Amino acid sequence: MTRSDTIAAISTPAGVGGIAVVRVSGTDALPCVLRHLSVATLEDRHATYCRFDDLDDVVAVYFPKGYTGEPTVEISCHGSLYVQQAMLQTLVDDGARMAEPGEFTMRAFRNGRLNLSQAEAVADLIDAVTPTQHQLAVSQLRGGYADELKALRQQLLDLTSLLELELDFSQEDVEFANRSQLIHLVGSLSLRINSLRNSFRLGNALKRGIPTAIIGRPNAGKSSLLNALLADDRAIVSPIAGTTRDTVEETFSIGGFTFRLIDTAGLHQTDDPLENLGIKRSIAAAAQADIILYVHDATRSFSDALADMQSLQDAGVSLEGKHLWIVNNKMDLPDAVNPTPGVGIAVSATQGTGLDRLRQVMVDAVSCDKAASSDILLTNARHYDALGRADAALRQVAAALTQGIPADLVAVDLRDALYHLGSITGEVVPDDILGNIFSRFCIGK
Repeated sequence: MTRSDTIAAISTPAGVGGIAVVRVSGTDALPCVLRHLSVATLEDRHATYCRFDDLDDVVAVYFPKGYTGEPTVEISCHGSLYVQQAMLQTLVDDGARMAEPGEFTMRAFRNGRLNLSQAEAVADLIDAVTPTQHQLAVSQLRGGYADELKALRQQLLDLTSLLELELDFSQEDVEFANRSQLIHLVGSLSLRINSLRNSFRLGNALKRGIPTAIIGRPNAGKSSLLNALLADDRAIVSPIAGTTRDTVEETFSIGGFTFRLIDTAGLHQTDDPLENLGIKRSIAAAAQADIILYVHDATRSFSDALADMQSLQDAGVSLEGKHLWIVNNKMDLPDAVNPTPGVGIAVSATQGTGLDRLRQVMVDAVSCDKAASSDILLTNARHYDALGRADAALRQVAAALTQGIPADLVAVDLRDALYHLGSITGEVVPDDILGNIFSRFCIGK
């Protein structure tokens, strides 16, 4: 993927469509395509209607420096599978090479059109299915925090260079790097890194779906609530207690957010080993969730709910930072009582009443979280890991500077921090990591 030869691929999704786009990029992209067009040349950045051999009438556009930073031709043809494949095969037979997954974006990165975090945002933008996911991807694609980290890294690099220069004059006992300035910079960078890392939980949830655990006693209507929210019979519903013995996960989108609903086994005391395993998974789901919907059977005593809340906390589930709502279900039954007016949400999963309010409460809560968060949300797990490693190195630097450790040892940790910061935007990154990142892209992008 480091070659600069001419590559070609179908850039539109696989299958039949009204229009398909074949993309060609590389030093010989224009002559390779022109040999098959009914026109002698293509004007820069102008759409030209012409014919591609005897295959199809097409619209071709030539970019001297296209998306990849290289000469690029994009050919729009009819979406026939035969036309697409025949055109691609013709170009390959004439010297082009089939592009590998993500190779167009890889070349854009190699040619300085995008930094690495922006390149990763391209994949997120393609995968976005909600306005929020689109917004997060566009923010990162436009630079996001990468520009800020790049500037801070450059300051750190300048001071590191001065520190290492001292090593060349170690016999003369000179100090080029201002220690107080370096300590201040390390502290500022560490604070910003931790601010970004703290935003990852929300950013990742918005990107992949907010984990929402549906818990409660057996037969409280958890599976019915899941099905009602999804408007689909996804989970088995039965009056027999213990029907749900494992977690069931599905997603639904509303208000610009995706929620990852997790239906769980009922919380109760049992000697059945399989049910106990399911209950352990229910507790684990509650621990990992950002939203907990506790489904309470409104025909039963509310003391059950209070006991379960205490049991969850006794099992190590922290409710701090989570949104928890009591969902009083089965309100359509004559002996149902809403024991928590103003706090709980009264619904009937089978009749569909109260569900609109529940959905709106969930959307409002996430909207408030997003509004209260930092201006930039971290969504990439690779970046989260790299920032953690950089912060650990910076802590070592701060400790060393405070203790008066020699410059050569401080420089080792500084280089480590610089490496991890640079790996986010691509200033320094091994080829195997690049290959792993771009292999996840679709062919043609």
